[in-house]
Amino acid sequence: MAIIVRMPEIATGTDAAAIAGWLVAVGEPVQVGQPLAEIETEKATVEFEAESAGTLAGTLLAPGASAPVGTPIAVLAVDGESIEAALAESGGGVAAAAAATGDRGDVESAAQIVVDVASDSARPASPVEPGARVFASPLVRKLARERNLDLAAVRGTGPGGRIVRRDIEALGPTAASSRSAAPEVPVSVDALPAAPGGATSAPGAAFEDLPHTGMRRAIARRLTESKGTVPHFYLVAHCRVDALIALRAQINAVEGTRVSVNDLVVKAVAAALRDVPEANAIWTEEATRRFSGVDISVAVSVPGGLLTPVVRGVERLSVGELGAAIRDLAERARAGKLRQQELEGGSFSVSNLGMYGTSEFAAILNPPQSGILAVGAAEQRPVVESDGSLGVATMMTVTLSADHRVLDGALAAEWLAAFTKRIEQPLSLLV
Repeated sequence: MAIIVRMPEIATGTDAAAIAGWLVAVGEPVQVGQPLAEIETEKATVEFEAESAGTLAGTLLAPGASAPVGTPIAVLAVDGESIEAALAESGGGVAAAAAATGDRGDVESAAQIVVDVASDSARPASPVEPGARVFASPLVRKLARERNLDLAAVRGTGPGGRIVRRDIEALGPTAASSRSAAPEVPVSVDALPAAPGGATSAPGAAFEDLPHTGMRRAIARRLTESKGTVPHFYLVAHCRVDALIALRAQINAVEGTRVSVNDLVVKAVAAALRDVPEANAIWTEEATRRFSGVDISVAVSVPGGLLTPVVRGVERLSVGELGAAIRDLAERARAGKLRQQELEGGSFSVSNLGMYGTSEFAAILNPPQSGILAVGAAEQRPVVESDGSLGVATMMTVTLSADHRVLDGALAAEWLAAFTKRIEQPLSLLV
């Protein structure tokens, strides 16, 4: 029996996504867990792994096309089933995929996608005749609106002449600003009002409107939702990190080992969540969900925005293993190669701007997580020693942003004290 592959929910709250590219060719075998396609959301492009084994019989969405979560996107033939039989059996899936694009006329186009892929003979694209129907996905129509483009004038290179995302992007960025650019109106200098002192006032400064990317819109929406609906409160601690930096130098002296200060911070966050397990929780509408393991999101700056991939089971990883895991996630986040599950889950985040010289800042919670630790730079500051003398120490300021629905002030303070103790006694992170 043919298996219908459906558009996954890449991250919580995602309503729709687009096919960035297929990673398996029609006729090739597919194993469970094998990357099947690159799925693009407003915020990231991630690899979607197959949940069933079989042979890829056909795809229902072309690269660049988008569809709501749950829409059929591909057909797998099971063992012993021919590609032709699987495609014939999945006719309903083809219609569902086409209907999901928001245009009943796209049923014929989506059906052609399957035929083209199965036969490997897509029809050549042709220009749109005046008054003819334009076949394009909602994502393409959205991009066209943002760039003030007339889709009837765009040559589609997708199956059946369908306009796909690459057709829009091939036109370059010049059209993107045409809608927002104001028409030039000649103004006489004599007509400008006089400024104080007899000087002539200058016109406003020149500017350029940069259309919002999908990632920028997603970040704006999610953080506005977080700040507006989650009751944040903040606690600050100043940690002495001379011993931490010395330990890091000793670890990195071991051949083949590379650990950053941030790796040790993440390890200390996990240790503090084990010390105060009541803080390792999130808010849901039905209950406070408390976790037994520690999964932590690490903020990674990427071109045009920010991603927060999740490191699983931090409490079980050595410092060296943790550092390698964070580097791997960061590199793949910047390359757009994260997997679906690597952006989901976690109860806590770490955001470090210390490498930019920022001394102190407060971060916005990443829903549904209940805490995020903002980490500043490690820098030398004057301190008062226990005997009352004045000295100099390497200090690091951290700010805990907490969800008051989950963490009361006393509990948050207890967790921050546990974190500070772990950071200032770093050998405890190795045992």
